[in-house]
Amino acid sequence: MERDHSKISMAVIRRLPKYRRYLEELLNNDIHRISSNELSKMTGFTASQIRQDLNNFGGFGQQGYGYNVEALYEEIGKILGLDREYETVIVGAGNLGQAIVNYTNFEKSGFKMRAMFDVNPKLIGLKIRDIEIKDADELETFVRENNIDIGIICTTKEQAQIVADQLVRGNIRGIWNFAPADLQVPDHVMLENVHLSESLFTLSYLLKSQSEDEER
Repeated sequence: MERDHSKISMAVIRRLPKYRRYLEELLNNDIHRISSNELSKMTGFTASQIRQDLNNFGGFGQQGYGYNVEALYEEIGKILGLDREYETVIVGAGNLGQAIVNYTNFEKSGFKMRAMFDVNPKLIGLKIRDIEIKDADELETFVRENNIDIGIICTTKEQAQIVADQLVRGNIRGIWNFAPADLQVPDHVMLENVHLSESLFTLSYLLKSQSEDEER
């Protein structure tokens, strides 16, 4: 019977990419078998936690053998939906947008960059890695006509919701939001927020706490 993955917690889902990253390192080092205890030392999660996480999807290890690294890497990729391609656009061709489009690992993982969009007339028509920067006014039509799956928002806070609304009207399926804004989208549109400042401020808190502990 097929398992209902919709009931699996997001905490488990968010650990899977880390497992996959370490498994890729093992493959690159020509290591083809690993135990949950060895994977625990690499990832920082307990062996029990790793086994529990993987058992949510059926379990992939064998007692006395451990995990086949390549098979587990491929299976986690399938669970994460990385066994298909995603048509993707970036809105906001500033420094962050350009950094993302220049990160070729995304395309290697199946995220195909189709176009960038911006409101700055000086940028429109330019190309970054052969990906053209288009007028933001064309966004909604382009997304709809090209069946774009994911829109990456790298705009200002003030423009982010406007862009999200355009993407939704273009029938986007998912939004990866880097703007410092809490977006409102329909339930059928998947939204993942990446608030860089919040992560940095968390680090600031940890450093402050460390300094206070040292002064005591």
